[in-house]
Amino acid sequence: MTPGASRGRAQRGGPARGGGSRRGAKQSAPTQKVVFDARPAPSEESAGPFRLGAIPGATPGKWIDIWKDRMPCTPLELVHLDVAVQHAAIVDGDVDAAIVRLPLDRTGLSVIALYDEVTVAVCPADSALTAADELTLDDLVGEVLIVPLDDVVRTEVPGTTAAAFAPLETTADAVATVAAGTGVVLMPLSLARLHHRKDAEYRPVVDAPGTSVALAWRTDATTELVETFIGIVRGRTANSSR
Repeated sequence: MTPGASRGRAQRGGPARGGGSRRGAKQSAPTQKVVFDARPAPSEESAGPFRLGAIPGATPGKWIDIWKDRMPCTPLELVHLDVAVQHAAIVDGDVDAAIVRLPLDRTGLSVIALYDEVTVAVCPADSALTAADELTLDDLVGEVLIVPLDDVVRTEVPGTTAAAFAPLETTADAVATVAAGTGVVLMPLSLARLHHRKDAEYRPVVDAPGTSVALAWRTDATTELVETFIGIVRGRTANSSR
């Protein structure tokens, strides 16, 4: 599908033309409760799917649930993206919008900040680092710091030792190495949860730089479906105007 081409008119609130009815609808999400004023009647011309990209660690489940409730005739297709290809996926039109990790080249893109993530240190389960509830960068002095090729924290830790082996390909590889008893690795909390295993632990590093997650899409491809998803992310009800 050509980026920016119309995929049909998505209802953004109010009764649908042609005699749609109004029904109260309530949607529950794991971390917050969202109440809709009304559910618009499905459009006969609903198109799709709406392709949403998501980087590892992203948790768009509550927004997808709202989409399914509000846009029952327009499927949402979740596309898993590595951070290395997130920009190309948007620019090339492989996705209509994406949950991305910043920084991101914003040329030609529209970006909405979503949330910031704390950085954690993943260490072996029997490491002395687990004695504390939280760490500082100074606590990592003397540790072997593993930096995988898909690292997203991008920070140097003075006093740490570089790994003696070639850089590991992925964060999952780094966690497996740490779990075997070698070194520590820094990553956003969501990735530590994603790759959590019983032989590794993680602790927040309070003075390490955090990372930011955002919603991005091509400015010249701001379709009605994109606008609908933006409204969901921003917490608008079905009857809210932009």
